[in-house]
Amino acid sequence: MPVPMNKRNALKLIAGGAGWAGMAATLGLGLSACSEPKPSFNAVDITGADYARDFSLKDADGKLRTLADFKGKVVVLFFGYAQCPDVCPTTMTEMAQVKQQLGGDGDKLQVLFVTVDPARDTPEVLKAYMGAFDPGFVALIPTADQLAAVAKDFKVYYKKVEGKTPTSYSMDHSAASFVYDTSGRLRLYARYGAGVAPMVSDVKALLKS
Repeated sequence: MPVPMNKRNALKLIAGGAGWAGMAATLGLGLSACSEPKPSFNAVDITGADYARDFSLKDADGKLRTLADFKGKVVVLFFGYAQCPDVCPTTMTEMAQVKQQLGGDGDKLQVLFVTVDPARDTPEVLKAYMGAFDPGFVALIPTADQLAAVAKDFKVYYKKVEGKTPTSYSMDHSAASFVYDTSGRLRLYARYGAGVAPMVSDVKALLKS
């Protein structure tokens, strides 16, 4: 009995599909293996964000720094100031612990501290401040105009809060950290208070990816 034309075409398609599937199985090719699984992070994944992509600021030694200087390392960038009573020292302490817990990969982590109080945070002050947590941490000191520009680019908040004397003021500021992969791409937004272990896990994941 002759096979109808439409049924004959359907059989050809099925046979062809079976042939391709058989060939893929023979060659050990998984049809769903076209892309690697996306890494899972504890911090907020902001890969592809169109802000906070780079900076050009002087460090405490007067050397101009950009993200390109730290290629090959996971970079964690935080905005703060040396006289901060709680958030800043807590974050820096946690990052020192993260670096320690990374063991042999600790030197592949670079912490950057951008001061929001350049009037009081002199190079000498910030060298001592970074040294209190880890000598490898780098402080960046913008001018007042640079601070306004970089804060806008990074979408961070800072505001001077007057004290009892002209020099006893405090600074309100955003408390999150920006995390970059080893190629200098912005990947994560780490909220304050997330803890050491989640950050260690995220840094390890970025080092592997």
